[in-house]
Amino acid sequence: MSGIIGKKIGMTSVFGANGKYIPCTIIEAGPCVVTQVKTLEKDGYTAAQLAFDDKKEKHTSGAMKGHFQKTNTTPKRKLAEFDFEEPKNPGDLVTVDLFSEGEFVDVVGTSKGKGFQGVVKRHGFSGVGGQTHGQHDRQRAPGSLGASSFPARVFKGMKMAGRMGGDRIKTRNITIIKVFPEKNLILVKGSVAGAKGSYLLIEK
Repeated sequence: MSGIIGKKIGMTSVFGANGKYIPCTIIEAGPCVVTQVKTLEKDGYTAAQLAFDDKKEKHTSGAMKGHFQKTNTTPKRKLAEFDFEEPKNPGDLVTVDLFSEGEFVDVVGTSKGKGFQGVVKRHGFSGVGGQTHGQHDRQRAPGSLGASSFPARVFKGMKMAGRMGGDRIKTRNITIIKVFPEKNLILVKGSVAGAKGSYLLIEK
């Protein structure tokens, strides 16, 4: 499974060949440098480690500086591993030329963190009734959580209030609308998880 590391720039829209309005996400994809090659003999599996987005040396640990110096590259912010069909060597560049228009890809991102939220926002509950019969503070309450003396506990997995967002989400089979090799940009159909400026993994 080959791929590349990218960064979400934002959203826009284009008109398709049939004049249909298509919402799109703009992704800066690469260029990524191969910083390490995992082999079956040494590591037990095969993969190529890619690095993306320059980082200041003063913000990089000594161990990571040495890691990047092995391939004569500057420190990078994001590292990820992909299993390419064709062999890769340390120092090779992986660019947006990996993709073509009309191709289907999977995009992995981290959704926006929304903090501790109640059941109405987190799970789509409608609250407990209206303001009749003396209920003046129940509009967004979860309601009953379970039985009484038996089993005398709340079952695991109950939909309750809690931390929302910040999850790793893979959006499958997104169509690539357009590729801009000179700007290292790709346009994919629809939305992907993550805030503007967040890192994405684009997998073929």
